Amino acid sequence: MLAFTNAKEKQSPTIIGAGCRLTGNIKTDHTVQIHGDITGDITADIVIIGRGGRVNGRINANELFLHGTLDGPASVNIANVFSNAQMRGVLEYNTLNISANTGLECKLAKRKDKKK
Repeated sequence: MLAFTNAKEKQSPTIIGAGCRLTGNIKTDHTVQIHGDITGDITADIVIIGRGGRVNGRINANELFLHGTLDGPASVNIANVFSNAQMRGVLEYNTLNISANTGLECKLAKRKDKKK
């Protein structure tokens, strides 16, 4: 079953499906789910990189859920890094939650400001 938004709905997620490749930046006030490949920067409230998802670019978000691969810096309020996640770059965060068996090859930097 597919879900569609209508004019009355004010929030709908941006979903990049498995097998999809996108080159370009994404900017939204809502959620972005990535299950395919993105080359570009993402600015959103919540960014979810699913298993098999890959982002090559900068992430700026309130909350990050990393299950897949991120090759680039991220500046977030809350970072949730799950098992089998891969990341290279600098991860700036206020709150960091890490599960076992992650493949982090990045610099961790606690943010000094309180990101909204």
